[in-house]
Amino acid sequence: MFDEKKIDETCFISSRSYVSGRVTVGKDSSVWPFVSVRGDLNRVVIGQRTNVQESVTIHVTVEHEVQIGDECTIGHGAVVHGATIGDRCIIGINATVLDGAEIGEGSIVAANALVTEGSSIPPHSLVVGVPGKVIRQLGEEARRRIADNAATYVTLARHYKNVEG
Repeated sequence: MFDEKKIDETCFISSRSYVSGRVTVGKDSSVWPFVSVRGDLNRVVIGQRTNVQESVTIHVTVEHEVQIGDECTIGHGAVVHGATIGDRCIIGINATVLDGAEIGEGSIVAANALVTEGSSIPPHSLVVGVPGKVIRQLGEEARRRIADNAATYVTLARHYKNVEG
């Protein structure tokens, strides 16, 4: 139960991060320094081409696993706790997404926002504030930015994987 990691060989997992338990990390994803990913009470699944930036905490509960989709960015210092994040989302710096919350694909949770327990955010939404509220739907420019950010981090991860080994 506590050491069932499935990490694709293409991933960059910083030696200064902590990943334990039932954790799956998909192709070309990255976990940067000072990240804690704990799949001890339930499972964590991180999709392909997703980047989990410095000082992020990802944790589960007995009732709620964590699912993070493909091509996501989980920004510095964010907390994802027992939540589901759809494909191509950005969870901003120091944002928090709590137990049972679901973030629809293509959404952005702004820096410092708090998505409360059990919230359901529609696809392509911009969420801001405490508690987090949807303030508008995202257009093509934001969707491009999300994809570009994912691609940039795939490139960075490949570089650091070669440097760090």
